[in-house]
Amino acid sequence: MDIMNIIRSRHSVRQYLDRPIPQSLRAQLNDCAAALNRESGLHIQILYDEPTCFGTRMAHYGKFENACNYIAMVGRKDDGLEERCGYYGEKLVLKAQELGLNTCWVALTHGKSKAEIAVGEKEVIIISLGYGKTQGASRKSKNASEVSNIAADAPDWFQRGVEAALLAPTAINQQKFHFDRNGNRVTAKAGRFGTNLKVDLGIVKCHFELGAGRENFIWA
Repeated sequence: MDIMNIIRSRHSVRQYLDRPIPQSLRAQLNDCAAALNRESGLHIQILYDEPTCFGTRMAHYGKFENACNYIAMVGRKDDGLEERCGYYGEKLVLKAQELGLNTCWVALTHGKSKAEIAVGEKEVIIISLGYGKTQGASRKSKNASEVSNIAADAPDWFQRGVEAALLAPTAINQQKFHFDRNGNRVTAKAGRFGTNLKVDLGIVKCHFELGAGRENFIWA
């Protein structure tokens, strides 16, 4: 499937079927996570058949159902950790979507995960994973002009990048980010006030790159 079709088809899902993820798909997800860990220096972990993290009152409040698998975004503490978790976590989210699975980024409405967190590391956020009862639904989106300096004569790659970014999941659908283009140089900035803004920035930068094509621009 084309990456833009994968991006367009992916929506947040909180209710899952009581259906285990087969070993063949687990192997592909684990291989993807291992490759992303090597590239990023993160300690991403996928936990399967583990219902306790979403068996809490907070998870019930968040309307999670049959959430027995999740991805723990873990890494060594530094200033760029949250953005890296967003960027590389979304790569794994899109891989899961490609494999026919559903996901949801989860910051607060879950219990304690069973991820291994070493000294000096931090669990930034987790992502629920499984076969959704539905494929989720689209949410209202901002216009391209609200999140970028796009113009009528903007190159196709910039238009595609902004489109992909607008399809990215952000906390409470806040979409507090902005892309500025100067020639082939692009600056991405997070909003000043909001929730999980640095994680969101990593997610939208991942989407922008996939939509625009990394060969067409450089990050400024």
